[in-house]
Amino acid sequence: MKTENPTIPGLGETPKAVWEGFHPPRLTQARHLAGMTKKDVAQGVGVSPAAVGQYETGSSRPRPELLPRLAEVLDVPVEFFLAGRPLGKLDTTMAHFRSLRSTSGAQRNKALGFAGQVWELTYALEKRVQLPLVDLPGFAGGEVHPGTEIPRDPAEAARALRAHWGAPKGPVRHLVRLMEARGIVVVVPPEADQATSKIDAFASCGLPRPLIILTPNRADDVYRHRFSAAHELGHLVLHSSSTGDMQQEREANTFAAEFLTPRDEIHPLLPRRMDLARLANISRTWGVSVKSLVYRCRELGLSSDATTSRAYQKLNTLSNLPGFCPEPVSGYPGEQPIMLTQAFELASADQGLTVRRLARELAWKEARVSELLGMSDTRPVLRLV
Repeated sequence: MKTENPTIPGLGETPKAVWEGFHPPRLTQARHLAGMTKKDVAQGVGVSPAAVGQYETGSSRPRPELLPRLAEVLDVPVEFFLAGRPLGKLDTTMAHFRSLRSTSGAQRNKALGFAGQVWELTYALEKRVQLPLVDLPGFAGGEVHPGTEIPRDPAEAARALRAHWGAPKGPVRHLVRLMEARGIVVVVPPEADQATSKIDAFASCGLPRPLIILTPNRADDVYRHRFSAAHELGHLVLHSSSTGDMQQEREANTFAAEFLTPRDEIHPLLPRRMDLARLANISRTWGVSVKSLVYRCRELGLSSDATTSRAYQKLNTLSNLPGFCPEPVSGYPGEQPIMLTQAFELASADQGLTVRRLARELAWKEARVSELLGMSDTRPVLRLV
């Protein structure tokens, strides 16, 4: 026998109960995560785009019987729309996108929604496990040495941060692991988040913990991965908000180059005449690309513009050969984030936390929790035809 308000699977709430606790920003977040426009949602639910807009502003609420359909269209549990949970909300001024001009508003919104979800997951885990304290000078929420000042010049800032973190001279061996140890949340989105993965890395200082998203790059190149991480670290240290201009991008690039290859240390090692074989050896030792070392030679006055241009052309012809071709990130465990996954494992062992329990608390689908924890099922899918 049917009832007027059937029970919602999971938390046992009814559509009427969710309607009473409906939180408009959650609808916006769900829509952004789905990469959908208001028109898309309206067509899927059977209302007007204006009605969806009113739901998101809070000027009206969707009827209780529409909520299950909304949840189906946006691929979230109905409970996702309930108020009362911490909400990770960001706008474009709070995030630094490396490829701002080449990404659409929908892609940026999806990326920001993803970042918000990462923070919500982090918050849920941090209630159970003490994560590393935030030790990042210049970050307002820093818990270690909050009064430490970093120079505003990008290269000087990179040297100062290395000194502050006690990084030894020479290459930074495990950059991502180093950042996590200083309280920075680093995440690689699941490949299913296609709109997010099209954005070439971004960072946010607008949440209680600094966050860096390292999207899987098309080349799957660990050196590019490391430079992206250092670039986003530069944004967190140098820029309290994003203006989206090229000056900030140049400053972050300068920071990254100096952090990974300090001028005083790399200069004596670089050849006085362009030698790509020697640069390839330096590349493997320092964990940076040969191309970046060619640029460093030009930047430090060791090669002319013409020589640098010829070196780039030569590198293009060598790009598929050993020593010059991209090296997969999977071969470098120290460059893969583990903090959130290990926090979950610790909470599971110590407190019996499960994916199902965490999903209920976050009002997410279990598959989404598993994805963000890097626990997605990697088995091949059997398709019967």
